[in-house]
Amino acid sequence: MQKNNSPKTKSPLALIRSRWNSFDGCSYSNIIPVIEFTAELQSNDLTYHQPYSKRQQITYNLIQHLHDVEGWGYRVIARKMNSWGVKTQRGKTWSNSSVHSVLKRRHQRDIRIEDIRNKKYPTKVSRMIIKYYTV
Repeated sequence: MQKNNSPKTKSPLALIRSRWNSFDGCSYSNIIPVIEFTAELQSNDLTYHQPYSKRQQITYNLIQHLHDVEGWGYRVIARKMNSWGVKTQRGKTWSNSSVHSVLKRRHQRDIRIEDIRNKKYPTKVSRMIIKYYTV
């Protein structure tokens, strides 16, 4: 029987495999597929949100009532609080600016909680990219 010495023709799949295995001198087993993407998350819940103490709440309610319902000014409220023996949160006497500060800071806090802290953000995910790395 006579051997056929003509060159063998490779199938297209075998040709692709041989080219893939010889890509940059690396073998197929050294290539690792990696999927890359980024996820962007936003949250306002990352810090501790300390609630008002009972004392702070009672002081705020009293000052708000005297100011809004009774119509008293900041100086009058400060004088009355001092005459009643009520001290500030830090144990000092009241001034018109400290009375104003209690109302202002509480209002700012309420707005911050409503508009910023309770805001829900959508989750963002970028396009997925498949990359191949060699080991």
